Amino acid sequence: MKTVVGIDLGTQSLKVVFYDFSAREIVASESATLDLYQSEDGTAEQQAQWWLNALRETLSRVDPLVRSSAVAVGVSGQQHGFVPLGKTGEVLAPVKLWCDTSTSAECDEIMENFGGAQRCLDEVGNLILPGYTASKIRWFGKEGGNLYDQLDCILLPHDYLNYYLTGERCMEAGDASGTGLLDIRNRSWSRRMLAAIDPERDLMECLPPLSHEPGIIGKIRPKAASQTGLPAGIPVSTGGGDNMMAAIGTGNVSAGKVTMSLGTSGTVYAYSDHPVIDPEGEIAAFCSSTGGWLPLLCTMNCTVTTELMRAVLNADIADFESQVSRSPQGAQGVITLPFFNGERTPNLPRAKGCILGLDSRNTSPENLLRSALEGATFALRYGMERMRALGIDASEILLTGGGMGSATWRQVVADICNAPVTVLEQDEGASFGAALQALSVLDESEKSDLQQLVDDHLSEDEPLCCEPNSSAVNFYNEAYEQYLESVRAITPLYTR
Repeated sequence: MKTVVGIDLGTQSLKVVFYDFSAREIVASESATLDLYQSEDGTAEQQAQWWLNALRETLSRVDPLVRSSAVAVGVSGQQHGFVPLGKTGEVLAPVKLWCDTSTSAECDEIMENFGGAQRCLDEVGNLILPGYTASKIRWFGKEGGNLYDQLDCILLPHDYLNYYLTGERCMEAGDASGTGLLDIRNRSWSRRMLAAIDPERDLMECLPPLSHEPGIIGKIRPKAASQTGLPAGIPVSTGGGDNMMAAIGTGNVSAGKVTMSLGTSGTVYAYSDHPVIDPEGEIAAFCSSTGGWLPLLCTMNCTVTTELMRAVLNADIADFESQVSRSPQGAQGVITLPFFNGERTPNLPRAKGCILGLDSRNTSPENLLRSALEGATFALRYGMERMRALGIDASEILLTGGGMGSATWRQVVADICNAPVTVLEQDEGASFGAALQALSVLDESEKSDLQQLVDDHLSEDEPLCCEPNSSAVNFYNEAYEQYLESVRAITPLYTR
C-alpha cells in the first residue's frame, strides 16, 4: 500500500488523512484539538509549538504501518496568521491569527501610507483588512520592541509546518495573496506595500522565496521523521492556504462552480483563469494554488455562530438538528446578525453579534438555533451575489466544512442561495485537497491535468445533495432583504 498524506492546520484542530490513491480510500484520519487565546480587544493568538505538538500527537495515533506507507505529504493551513522567525528559526512571538481584529488601526495606517484604499485596489488588488497579515507585521513593529529587530523571516501557518518538516522557508502564491503584500495580478511582492508597513526597514529581506506553481519544496528531514513517524526523504508539496486546498479537495479547479465552506469562518470562492478585482474590495482577489485565481468572500462567524448558540442552549449535535428542523423557515421572525468575532464582510471589525425580532411568542431554543444557522448563511449569500455581479458563474455550490453535516443546513443553503448543493463522498475538504496536491507532484502527468486528477478521485454523495425548493427560495428572498436592512441598521453602532 502507498498513501499520500494531507495535513490541515485549522483554528480549532489539526487534522491528518492518509489516502491510498490506488484503492481510492482514506485509510486513516485523525485530529487533535488546538487551544486559542482571545481577549476583549480582538486579539486571537496561538503558539506555534501547539501546532507541532498537535501534529505529533495526531500522527502518533496512526498505525505505524500506515505511516510508513506515505510517499508524499501536502500541508494546508489557516490563512493570514503571522509567524515571525528569528535567524535560527525560532518563533519570536505568539502567532496572531486570521480572526485577530486587534490591528484595525494598523490597517488604516497602512492604506493611508500607501495612498488610500483605491490605490490599494488598483496596485495590489486588495484592501488591507483586519485579519490579513500586513497589519500584524506593522503591529509587531510598533509593539514587539527588540523582537521586531530580530525578525528574519515572515511565514504563514502552513509555511511553518512545511519549514518544520523540510527545513525550507517558502511561500506559495495562493496563501501569500492573503497577506496583503502580494500584487495578485503579477504574483509578485509589492515593494510599495512593504514600505507602507514599515518605511524604515526593507521587509523584502524578511520574505521567503515565492512559489508560483504547485511543486515539491523539499523532503522530510530526519529529525521530523523521527518525531512524526513519517518516512524520511519523501517529498513535501508546496501546500497552500486552507481555502486553496479545499478548492482542490472539492474539485473547484475550473470555472463554473462555487465552493462554500461552513467552517469556523464561512467562505465562498470560485476558480478563475484571470484576476478578479472587486471595485468595492469586498471579494478578496486571491490567487489559487493551482496557477489561477480564487476570488473569495470570507465571513468570520459561521459555525462560530451555531456553536455559541448550541453552548448557550445546551444542545448537542442531535438536539441541534432536531430543533432547527422543527423551527419554520425564517425562525418566526428572529434575525441573527452573526458578528460575534467582529466581521470582515461587511467590514465591521468592532461589531458584536445581534439577535433581533424577539417577542413573547417566538423566543424559543429552536428559533434561536435556526436563526443562527440562517444568519450565517445569509452572510454567505451576500458573497454569492457579489460574485455573480463580478461575472463569476455561481450556478452550483460545492459544500464543505463541519456545518455540512446538518441536513437542514444543506437545504437552507440551497434555498437561500437558489442553487443546487453538491456534497462529495470525500468530505475532508482542505486535508484531502492537500493530499491530492501531494499526489500531483508524484506524477507530472497528474500535475499537468489537475481537472482529470480531481475527476478521478472525487465522487458525489448523491443522497446528501439537494436542489432548491421554489417556494422556500421566494420566502428567503424576502427574509434576505430583511437581513440586509438589519445589517444597515446596526452598522452605525459599530463604526463610530
